[in-house]
Amino acid sequence: MDANNITPREIILGILLEITENGAYSHLAIRSALDKYQYLGKQDRSFITRICEGTLERMITIDYIIGQFSTVKVSKMKPVLRGILRFSVYELKYMDSIPPSATCNEAVKLAQKKGFRSLKGFVNAVLRNIARNLDALSFPDPHSSPLDSLSITYSMPLWILELWKGSYSLLQIEEFLKAFLSPSPTTIRINPLKTSKEDLISELKADGIKVSDETGIPNALFISNYDYLGKIPAFQSGKFYVQDLSSMQVSLWAAPKKGDYVIDVCAAPGGKSIHMAELMEGSGIVEARDISPYKVSFIKENIERCQLPNIRPMVADARILEQEKIRQADIVIADLPCSGLGALGKRSDMKYKLTPQMCQDLVLLQREILHTVQQYVKPGGVLMYSTCTINPAENEENVSWFLESHPHFTLERQQQILPEEKLNDGFFLAKLLCQATGKNMPNR
Repeated sequence: MDANNITPREIILGILLEITENGAYSHLAIRSALDKYQYLGKQDRSFITRICEGTLERMITIDYIIGQFSTVKVSKMKPVLRGILRFSVYELKYMDSIPPSATCNEAVKLAQKKGFRSLKGFVNAVLRNIARNLDALSFPDPHSSPLDSLSITYSMPLWILELWKGSYSLLQIEEFLKAFLSPSPTTIRINPLKTSKEDLISELKADGIKVSDETGIPNALFISNYDYLGKIPAFQSGKFYVQDLSSMQVSLWAAPKKGDYVIDVCAAPGGKSIHMAELMEGSGIVEARDISPYKVSFIKENIERCQLPNIRPMVADARILEQEKIRQADIVIADLPCSGLGALGKRSDMKYKLTPQMCQDLVLLQREILHTVQQYVKPGGVLMYSTCTINPAENEENVSWFLESHPHFTLERQQQILPEEKLNDGFFLAKLLCQATGKNMPNR
C-alpha cells in the first residue's frame, strides 16, 4: 500500500488493532505510527492521537453503547469492524466538531476498503441509529448500582472499582475517574545545568508553546499547544525532561548530596536517575539499571540527550543480589514495577491488560526486589520506595511488611498521592532510613 494514500482513520484503525488485538502498548503504538507517517500535518497528527487515546479511554462506555444498537455482540464482531465502530462512536459522542454524517460515511468507506463491502449496511445502520439516539442512551442507575454506573460512565473495569472500594469512598473513586479522563498539560522538569526557568520559558513561548509555572515545584512547568515533543529544540538539547509532578518528589525527598553514590534499580526510561544526577550537579555516580538491553536503551537515549556525565546505564536484574554492592550506596531508588493504577490517565490501555492475579503477583515481586536491594544501602543511607499506583497492597501494606522484615530500617515518611484533575497522577512514595548502628543490622 502506498503510504501517501492512507487516510488518518485508516492509521487510527491500525493503531487500535495493534493495541486491542496484538497487545501493543498504546503510547508505543501511537508513537510508532506518528514516526512512520511523519509527513502528516499537525492537524492530522492531533486528530489521530485524540481519537486513539479517546477511544481507549472510553472503550467500556463505547462498547456498552454499541451493544444497545447492534444485533451482534461487540465481542463477536470481526476485529476490523469492531475497531471501526469503536472509534466512530467516539467521534459521534465526544467530538462535536465532526458532523455525524461525515463520521458514518467515512466508517462505511473504510469498512469497504478493508474488505467488508457486504457489511457496509450493518456499519451504516448501527452508527446512524446511535447518532440519532445519543440523547436517549440508557446507563446503569447510580443509586441502585453505583459501581456498575461508575464502570460504564467512566469506562473502568468493575474489578478495579471493587478493589478501590475497600480503601476509598465512592466520592473519592469518582474523583479519580474524572481525573483520569480530564485533559492535562504535559509536565516538564527543567534541567538547571543547561538553562534557567526564565530562559526556558522564553524559548518555549518563542516556539509557540503555552507555558505555565503554577506547578508548586520550583523547577517544574506545564506545557501545551505543541505538535510533537521530539521536534521541540529545547527538548532535543536536553533542557527539560518530561516527568509527572508526583514522580519528581522521589528525588526531592531523597535529597542527594554532592558526590553521593546512587543506585536506581528499575530506572527506565531514566527520569528519576536524571533528576538525581541534576540535583548532584554532575558529581557522584548514579547507576541507572534495568532488566533488559531494550529498557536500558531508553535510559541511554535520555542520558545522551541530557548530557549528564555522572550517570552509568547498565543491564541488571534487581532480584539478583550483587555481593560487591552490599552497604555501598548512599541512596537506593526502588521505583518498582506496579499495577499503574494511579496513572491510568496516561496509560488507559493498562486497565484492560491488568488482572487481579497480576496485582497479587506484583506485590510479591515488589517484596522480592525490596528484600534484595535494601542490602545495597549503607548505614545512614536512604531507600526510596515508590510506585505509580493507588493500591494499598502495593504501597502502605508493602512498607509495613518491609519494616517488620527489616527492622534495621525506619520509616521517615510516606505519602499516598491521589490522582488530581489537571495536576498529577496517583503515586506513592516512602523514605526509609538504614540505621547507622544497632543489633538488628545484618552482618555482611
